[in-house]
Amino acid sequence: MAKLTISETPSANLVQADTYITGNVYSGGNIRIDGVLKGNISCLGKTILGPTGRVEGNIISQNADLEGKVKGNVIVSELLSLQATAEVTGDIVSNKLAIEPGARFTGACNMNGPQNITDVIELPEDVIQEQQATA
Repeated sequence: MAKLTISETPSANLVQADTYITGNVYSGGNIRIDGVLKGNISCLGKTILGPTGRVEGNIISQNADLEGKVKGNVIVSELLSLQATAEVTGDIVSNKLAIEPGARFTGACNMNGPQNITDVIELPEDVIQEQQATA
């Protein structure tokens, strides 16, 4: 697998409430989930999970701000924020962690996260080939 490249122009992707996606999501920018994602998120920017958002899969991101529900592991190279409405069932790996009162977390926590998120995120070969074809 090849590594995900950082987008030259920051992008923001939005999955609105009442939207259901099955599959893995790769983003070179930021992403906000207010709907449901059954799959993994690999994000070079910030992952925001709104209060109505739900992820059934792993989240790998540079930064993350979680208000909704996650059933999976969360790996963040910088700051992970669990807001009061967040519910995480899975292991957390991060360098910095902020947890508001009311947030729920069930799993192990490792505060020795990756220094660079690009060392952790890799794209499948078919995605790399598609990126090269459109470049």
